[in-house]
Amino acid sequence: MSFDIALSGIQAINNQLDTISNNIANSSTYGFKSGRANFSSMYAGTQPTGTEIGSVTQSIELNGGVLNTGRPLDALINGRGFFVSRDSSGAMLYSRVGIFSKDKDGTLVDSSGRVVQGYAVVPGTTTLGPMGDLTIPTGQVPAVASTKMNYVGNLSADWAPPLNPTFTPGDTQSYNMSALTVAYDSLGTQHSVTQYFVKNGTGGIDIHYTVDGGAPLTPTTTLTFNTSGQLTSPLVPGTLPLTAAGAAAALTVSVDYTGTTQFAGDSTTTTNKADGNASGTFIDVALAKDGSLIAQYSNGAKQTVGVVALATFPDEGALTAVSDTSWTSSTGSGTALYSAPGTGMAASLSTGQLEQSNVDVTSELVGLMTSQRNYQANSKVISTESAMMQSLMQAI
Repeated sequence: MSFDIALSGIQAINNQLDTISNNIANSSTYGFKSGRANFSSMYAGTQPTGTEIGSVTQSIELNGGVLNTGRPLDALINGRGFFVSRDSSGAMLYSRVGIFSKDKDGTLVDSSGRVVQGYAVVPGTTTLGPMGDLTIPTGQVPAVASTKMNYVGNLSADWAPPLNPTFTPGDTQSYNMSALTVAYDSLGTQHSVTQYFVKNGTGGIDIHYTVDGGAPLTPTTTLTFNTSGQLTSPLVPGTLPLTAAGAAAALTVSVDYTGTTQFAGDSTTTTNKADGNASGTFIDVALAKDGSLIAQYSNGAKQTVGVVALATFPDEGALTAVSDTSWTSSTGSGTALYSAPGTGMAASLSTGQLEQSNVDVTSELVGLMTSQRNYQANSKVISTESAMMQSLMQAI
């Protein structure tokens, strides 16, 4: 019986060494979670029969260190959750390794080539579609015509009415200041909208407009201010027809001067822009901390094309570890709960970072030495029992 008990100890220690060796081997593996072999005693009725490894506990709840990569498609989960991917057989796999890339078909894949799962974005809304494969549109994005212009600045109270009372775009003596804004038509063609600011005789500012250096447009806009230099009129955006610019389609923009002031001193411009953009081609894609997949285009436009999904489980420690630093669900882990990062029980993301292994190599080496001593002790039991049996046989 002593032989069997000591042998069970050696076998259990060998199994423990497998766990320790696996931990040490994966000390540099991104997203790896260390395991701990738990010894259990064995009995036949009331008779002890030795020991065994009763279970292996995964330290999934313990996060690893942070590695800064700066890569826009690297992501780290700041707490609970697993990235979700689908392999070639259609099985769902869960991982803490946030290394993603775009394949030749424009599909988002992980470092093992599996298709990342997430939510499609309904264009023009914040509504998320059903969970599935994430595809990045890599073609040409259409132009977006301008619909509004916004100007904010300080129009100096020190201005005097121009020397020439008749406004003429080419006569700098007929206006106090000008500002140019770029607008886009429905084909993405840029048009220069020039605003000419003219101090009038009542203390207000008349604004005249030209498009692409053409004749002045109608109507004009008159800004009035109170004695504190705050804008009193207009308080709502006005409309400006730009069809004289030869736009591909009828183009009318709203012009908003909210926030413009009239204080003494220098005239300054803090905001002068129009919305819209020209057509553009796909350049790159990046992840945001809320899991949004943001495509970037040559015209400077950005659009959210999907949201990466995260999975949480009632008992994450019961997940089954598989190859490629991944896990599968089990009866003990419960059913996966899917959500966008930062919602429900799922944590937010940090982009440009990766989670390192949570293995403590020093602790593993100490455990390795302890296992060695235990192995030697069990071996000593066997050698002592063998010597005793040999002495007994000689006595007989």
